[in-house]
Amino acid sequence: MTVHPEVTAAGSSDSTGPRAAGDTAPMSSEPSTEPAPKARPAHSNRAEIIFRSLATASGAIIVAAIALIALFLLIRAVPSVMANDANFFTSTEFNTSNADHLRFGVRDLFMVTVLSSIFALVIAVPIGVGIALFLTHYSPKSLARPFAMLVDLLAAVPSIVFGLWGFLVLAPHLKPLQQFLNDNLGWLFLFSDGNVSISGGGTIFTAGVVLAVMILPIITSVSREVFALTPAAHIEAAHALGATKWEMVRMTVLPYGRSGVIAGSMLGLGRALGETIAVLVVLKTSAQAGGWSLFDGGYTFASRIAASASEFSSPLPTGAYIAAGFVLFALTFVVNALARLAAGGRVNG
Repeated sequence: MTVHPEVTAAGSSDSTGPRAAGDTAPMSSEPSTEPAPKARPAHSNRAEIIFRSLATASGAIIVAAIALIALFLLIRAVPSVMANDANFFTSTEFNTSNADHLRFGVRDLFMVTVLSSIFALVIAVPIGVGIALFLTHYSPKSLARPFAMLVDLLAAVPSIVFGLWGFLVLAPHLKPLQQFLNDNLGWLFLFSDGNVSISGGGTIFTAGVVLAVMILPIITSVSREVFALTPAAHIEAAHALGATKWEMVRMTVLPYGRSGVIAGSMLGLGRALGETIAVLVVLKTSAQAGGWSLFDGGYTFASRIAASASEFSSPLPTGAYIAAGFVLFALTFVVNALARLAAGGRVNG
């Protein structure tokens, strides 16, 4: 039996002709089962706009408040600085008793503030990080929570209590240590002879120890929260490589929480820079700082302003203390900005 090519070609064209012509779309009469996209309700869009507006306004309020505070301090301080008979930045005097002849400078205030705060930070950061590591990776779970609450309770103690404890209880016990450091490390400017008697106890050294206890809860709390967020996969990988507990902490926990430790330390430093009553009680002396010795006395910015509140009777003397407050405001702002940059750099690195 012979099959004619014409018949075969015709049959092929009848059955597959549309596909040969390039139409590859499936021919189906069944309706599509994909749901059509739903339009967002109008009230959802309104809620989004309202929330975004409120969030933006909240941020703007904070920025505006800081700018207004700085502007107020600057306006009130400029007339007194212009009437000052001494150099505002380098003078060691701070005499505002005569409104017609103001003589004030912030050099000693700056030295005592920075020295006591940095010394407190040097003491508090290692202890705070150690406590945070103990609570997150070494302490039993049954002990971690009550111990953490006990450390956090230090933040609730009033400043005046810390001041009285530091001057009446802590200072006498620190006298032998201060004398030992002065006798053996007196060649170093930090431990050289100060302008107050070590036996009196009211030194920057004592104030720094008190400030360290005060800022310890802040540093510990922030560090503990960051260390607890270390990814479990990183910890398990370190253990799988045969790392000891300390090696695991050094390779995974500390690098991961570095930015948090920096942030907590700077928060503590900000608290130390602005602390008033405790430092005023410990450094209750009219002696000026004199030099960069931990055995000096004197005033910080905040304690000087608090101790001289009775002199806020006329605009020019008051403006002198406002000028000192503006320097403290700027110092705190710069410290927080640098801490933000440092923490951001660590995270990005």
